[in-house]
Amino acid sequence: LDRVGKALRGAPRNALNADLTPEETRGAAFALRQALDTVGAFAGPLIAIALMAGTADSIRTVFWIGVIPAAISVAVLVLFVREPEREPSRRAAARPRGLARVGTLGSRVWWLVVVASLFTLARFSEAFLILKAADVGLGVAYVPAVLVVMNVAYALSAYPAGWLSDRVNRWGVFAVGAGLLIAADLVLAFGASIVLAGVGVALWGLHMGFTQGLLAALVADTASAEQRGTAFGVFNLATGLALLVASVLAGVLWDQGGPAVTFLTGAAFTAAAGIVAFALHASKKIDGRGAAAARG
Repeated sequence: LDRVGKALRGAPRNALNADLTPEETRGAAFALRQALDTVGAFAGPLIAIALMAGTADSIRTVFWIGVIPAAISVAVLVLFVREPEREPSRRAAARPRGLARVGTLGSRVWWLVVVASLFTLARFSEAFLILKAADVGLGVAYVPAVLVVMNVAYALSAYPAGWLSDRVNRWGVFAVGAGLLIAADLVLAFGASIVLAGVGVALWGLHMGFTQGLLAALVADTASAEQRGTAFGVFNLATGLALLVASVLAGVLWDQGGPAVTFLTGAAFTAAAGIVAFALHASKKIDGRGAAAARG
């Protein structure tokens, strides 16, 4: 039910974010949301650990406490967030219904989905970062530090990357993120110490900061205002399936060839996806100029 809730709220949340944000700060807005989400991703478990210690491991009590921020977020949404008025031409009666809406998204949206899915094939589950840390000797008690390091790097880099994407070509910033992923894969493939594994994990987090919020901004840039919700839904479906395939493939590679083969394959997928993105961008099938750059 928790994952169903996440799936239901993701697309309309991103569409609402795009509707409420000035175009010239769209990249920063999506990056800020991503950064705050990431802060919660590592602060929440740390708070839960503290609460477990303070309540004599009462899981039921911790879950009840977890209801509080969820209820506050819903209250803020209901009481203070106002959806912008839609022009009559954009009302539901004038738009296709059901699956027919998917077919009218336009080629630019679909090409963006293809590129994002290819990049997602190169970005398998973060569980493999934990496996790598354990493989080089990190003790079980310190394994949660892997995700903390990754998410700290993610949170600190997301907003600067989004801010920058509003001023230059978004795909240029995304290319930096792809380069960071390749660097992370290479360090994790050949690193044989806890320190190098930590560097690889930090680079992985930086690549997330430079790409995830940016992809959401690119969807908002590419889809028409009346179809953003549908576009985000299709985007999330495609990249979610790609992540599942990538993680299964990474697991098979890990069992057959070990960490080096797994991460080197990820680097190769990233490079191939980058070549496809460059070709599509050069042919004008995808676009990614920040608003400020477009005005310039």
